[in-house]
Amino acid sequence: MKLIEKHREGSRVKKRYDKPRTPYQRGMESEQISKAQKQKLSRQYEKLNPAELKRQITRLQNRLIEMAGLKQSAQPRVARLAASRKG
Repeated sequence: MKLIEKHREGSRVKKRYDKPRTPYQRGMESEQISKAQKQKLSRQYEKLNPAELKRQITRLQNRLIEMAGLKQSAQPRVARLAASRKG
């Protein structure tokens, strides 16, 4: 929800919000965006698949978790190697 106006009535502040809309919807209603840009956005929006996006995000999150685990397990070995070279 986007705040449209805010005004004070005594000690209270009254806020009025716009209808909830996605950034895409707001952009398509905007007069500041050219027709060509709106057509490009519309084509891109039509290609979006929320289920596939979710699967991609999950795959990438799992890769990050795996990489973080590998980094943590490698740190003790590096520390042991450095300590053995000193002694």
